[in-house]
Amino acid sequence: QVQLVESGGGLVQAGGSLRLSCAASGNIFRVTAMGWYRQAPGKQRELVALISSIGNTNYADSAKGRFTISIDKPENTVYLEMNSLKPEDTAVYYCNAVGTYYSGTFGEYNVWGQGTLVTVSS
Repeated sequence: QVQLVESGGGLVQAGGSLRLSCAASGNIFRVTAMGWYRQAPGKQRELVALISSIGNTNYADSAKGRFTISIDKPENTVYLEMNSLKPEDTAVYYCNAVGTYYSGTFGEYNVWGQGTLVTVSS
């Protein structure tokens, strides 16, 4: 019903910046919140940042002061601006979206993107 497409990952040197994008499409009636999570090798997936449809944000301690999440509501797109990147930020970054879809009937969705790899070299 709803799909997410991520982009913007890549290789960057420590101290550098990257901007991730995630576009939601499909039978979207409402987006309640979108967020970014990451999973490093051998570790569990963890929250990086969340943003609600009205702009409330929540950041992991590791992201505070360095990362900024924003949302383009008309485009159902969420961005993650990452600055001052560190080698420990290396991970696959996943986008998540929750909300309501409509395809004749209403329903709730909670979907994940395919992930985009961010590699920070020292």
